[in-house]
Amino acid sequence: MSNLHQVVDRATQLIERLEQLLPPIPTAPDWDAHAFRWRTANGRGWLQAVHAPHELPLDDIRCLDRQKAEILRNTRQFLAGRGANNLLLWGSRGTGKSSLIKAVFTELRAEGLRLIEVDKDDLIDLPDILDLIRHREERFIVFCDDLSFEASESGYKALKAVLDGSISAPPANLLIYATSNRRHLLPEFQQENRQARVVDGEIHLGEAIEEKISLSDRFGLWLSFYPFTQDQYLQIVRHWLARLGAPAGAQAAAEVERAALQWAQQRGSRSGRTAWQFARDWVGRIG
Repeated sequence: MSNLHQVVDRATQLIERLEQLLPPIPTAPDWDAHAFRWRTANGRGWLQAVHAPHELPLDDIRCLDRQKAEILRNTRQFLAGRGANNLLLWGSRGTGKSSLIKAVFTELRAEGLRLIEVDKDDLIDLPDILDLIRHREERFIVFCDDLSFEASESGYKALKAVLDGSISAPPANLLIYATSNRRHLLPEFQQENRQARVVDGEIHLGEAIEEKISLSDRFGLWLSFYPFTQDQYLQIVRHWLARLGAPAGAQAAAEVERAALQWAQQRGSRSGRTAWQFARDWVGRIG
């Protein structure tokens, strides 16, 4: 009998030690915050409030007037309780996809828009996130940045089900906005094109391609982003130089433009990100 008591005591001590290693049970989200990040640890997930989100004025988004107008229209319809679509922003790197989402959030957060950032590896927890916000009055955008999958990843199936394909209806107060360099979010291989066939003059894609297209097709709205022209790149450079407080007339405009083009050539990219990085470096150099 004494041996049994010893075993029970040791088991109790072991459980207490394990409980100390586990993260505390998450408290209710701080709904006073406007932005959140889904965090996970040791099998537990919770909404972590972000009290100082990255604020980006919409006016800082340049040379993307068409994309800006579309995402604003869709988001305002969503806030008004009218029909709106999940949104996929895809295209070249550094062209302002994630910045545009942050700028729209900055513009509309006072109207009740809330943002939840979810990493790709945590998309399997989407049903838990939906349960947390389903009965809230606020309107939530789930933001998935730089999204791409391998076909075997679990988050791929979870996202597909939430977008369209689960027996559970998605909450009316939630949309998913995702950015990706890939239009179909999955790698595409040359050999898969060999599965395509022509039937009565019509092209029928192979099963592998159909499966990959099916995920991006679940986003009701696509916005495409392309590399900037040289004129657009220089326009963005001039905007950021002014925004960051570069003294007017400190250097000749031709000298600044030449330096900006050399910077882009070294980086191999004329993107909005490259323009911002150059402007920050240039302003730092001239003090």
